[in-house]
Amino acid sequence: MKAWIHEQTGDPNVLQLRDRPKPEPGRGELLIRNRAIGLNPVDWKFILWGHHAWEWPHIPGVDGAGEVETLGDGVVNIAPGARVAYHNDLLKPGSFAEYTVIPARAAIPLPDTLPFTAAAAIPCPGLTARQAVDKVALWPGAHVLVTGASGAVGGALLQLACERGWVIHAVGAAAQTERLHRLGAATVTDYRTEDWKEGWARRAKNQPLHAVFDMVSGAHATSLAPLLTANGHLVCIQDRQETAPLPAFSTTISLHEVGLNAMHAHACDRQWGRLVASGNEIAKKIACGSFDPQVIEIAEFGDLPNALIRLKDGPNPGNRVVAL
Repeated sequence: MKAWIHEQTGDPNVLQLRDRPKPEPGRGELLIRNRAIGLNPVDWKFILWGHHAWEWPHIPGVDGAGEVETLGDGVVNIAPGARVAYHNDLLKPGSFAEYTVIPARAAIPLPDTLPFTAAAAIPCPGLTARQAVDKVALWPGAHVLVTGASGAVGGALLQLACERGWVIHAVGAAAQTERLHRLGAATVTDYRTEDWKEGWARRAKNQPLHAVFDMVSGAHATSLAPLLTANGHLVCIQDRQETAPLPAFSTTISLHEVGLNAMHAHACDRQWGRLVASGNEIAKKIACGSFDPQVIEIAEFGDLPNALIRLKDGPNPGNRVVAL
């Protein structure tokens, strides 16, 4: 098979297109013939960082969509030819190839009418957003703040939060205001405005925030913790809170971290079943036009490193995918 591999860490230009042995699925696994690949920031970051668990040369990529080619031993609930999307363990050989082996429990069933290029945009952005909104138990009408809302995860989170009836206040690029409103934001704050946090501190005195979803950094999330009302939720989708951001027994907020890859090492089959069902639900909504997959680029397989550079350099008001 053809695969994009790297033999050293670095920017996406270290990737090389090479012939590699076609992998075989083990027990409980599937071999997927990839038809589309979803590109995510975690891809270029780990190409840059590397990981001690990798075998070299390494095939990166966590998201893909395609057809089940071969079943591993013990797989009985899916048939060859089935159309699926997947999020693969970033420690394993990944999706930047014509074929990828994945755990059978990670396969997201797809409607026949859904293009693979749209399906490949579901796993990392969509399931990360799903995990984030599932962290908090809020009621319709609750007010939430979403930073980094202009990106792919932010756009998915806006749509999922809107379905729950929350009043969503997006912080993002001013150029994306119309799109953010379309995806469900009630208000949009330009993150480039110098004193936007101070403005929100004044607003929060009259309109309490019940949750903050932060996609910038742990330090950035810490700076937003004072905006939360009693028993609010601070959800970190980039980084985490190493120490409590507020004094004990003040607003008694709850701290949450979100990391999709934790599922591969630590989740049980029932948790995977729920996550896959959420992915299938999003896939059905995309197919019927009620959920925007936010695809902003469909690149060719031979242009994958350049598409990854465009993702790295940004801006990215949505998902970049590669078609095979």
